[in-house]
Amino acid sequence: MKAIWKNVIVADSPSTIQLEGNHFFPRKSVKMALLAPSEERTCCPWKGEAIYFDVVVKGDRNPAAAWSFEKPRSAAENIEKYIAFWKGIKIEP
Repeated sequence: MKAIWKNVIVADSPSTIQLEGNHFFPRKSVKMALLAPSEERTCCPWKGEAIYFDVVVKGDRNPAAAWSFEKPRSAAENIEKYIAFWKGIKIEP
């Protein structure tokens, strides 16, 4: 699977974890140089606290368009430190 924004591949992995309609990419498959930490945080009752990243491509910033569970609750430990995308980031095979 590939995560693409502005015709740039932000992440590419043959093995994502699909959860609640989202593809979570292993961190090693994500071009971390295209992500910038965001102040945004949310909390899921069963997954725990999510941290967010802005996706920055060609000088354009997509705020809080990626998120990760750095220390998920035990029910979601399989996605620990994996990264998912939304807000216009296309996910393609």
